[in-house]
Amino acid sequence: MATMIFVNLPVKDIEAAKAFWGELGYSFNPQFSDDKTGCLVISDTIFAMLMTEARFRDFATKEVADATKTTEVMLALSADSRDQVDRVLGAALAAGATEPRPAQDLGFMYGRAFEDLDGHVWEYVWMDPAAVQG
Repeated sequence: MATMIFVNLPVKDIEAAKAFWGELGYSFNPQFSDDKTGCLVISDTIFAMLMTEARFRDFATKEVADATKTTEVMLALSADSRDQVDRVLGAALAAGATEPRPAQDLGFMYGRAFEDLDGHVWEYVWMDPAAVQG
């Protein structure tokens, strides 16, 4: 069985977070979602557990970071093409995200980042397969 990852993130408004990610084409696993939690399905082995701050505090032993003021983590996801990077970022911006920095184009690698409604930083990156193999 492949190792799975569940990234747990606090959100201020679970319904707004679900709507945001739905606009980007993602779905939620209803078996692990309720009025306080949304299990965002990123792939067969990658999930983001979006939780209201109150629910997140049930698991946290430290103060919950305000991602609009500090960088708690940068989550990077691979893309199949440069166009996919731009499509995802376009959808995120249209859904209310902000773009904290310009695109990074290194020729063999292209990436863009956005901050979601709660300030969590998500990066989408494409790497030229020929450059990776070489």
